[in-house]
Amino acid sequence: MPDYCRYYVNLAKENDLIESLKNSRDMTVKLLSSVPHSKENYSYAPGKWTVKQLVSHLADCERIYLYRALRFSRRDDTQLPGFEEDDYAKYANTENRTLKDLTEEYKLVRESGIILFEHITEEMLDFSGVANNVFYSPRSLGWMAAGHNIHHCNMLREKYL
Repeated sequence: MPDYCRYYVNLAKENDLIESLKNSRDMTVKLLSSVPHSKENYSYAPGKWTVKQLVSHLADCERIYLYRALRFSRRDDTQLPGFEEDDYAKYANTENRTLKDLTEEYKLVRESGIILFEHITEEMLDFSGVANNVFYSPRSLGWMAAGHNIHHCNMLREKYL
């Protein structure tokens, strides 16, 4: 995985991937439930995402990480493209959604990921593939999902709330 992803992986403190995914999900849902309605469309600076865009970003990234993990765990060696997270946030239509709805979407996507990782064998976790011109394993993508989530919860606490 790229060096910047190690930052995310290191945020997850558990030794078990499934436990980490569940704990970061629970932490995220609890934190999002504390966001006042008046802050749903808040952005801490010009050009920064709103709270709702941040939650949409979590769900989008989770989907992408899971898709990559699924393909690589199945020994699919097709190189996958990268994605532009700012474009995804810009075109996510969050202005017509509630934070509660986006939180529910995030929870469902994370649940899907937990189920996926519960049924990937140890051997399958270490298969690898290329996304955005970088090698990843399903294991690294799972830990990235957990840590990426923690990173954005930290940002939400520090910059938004």
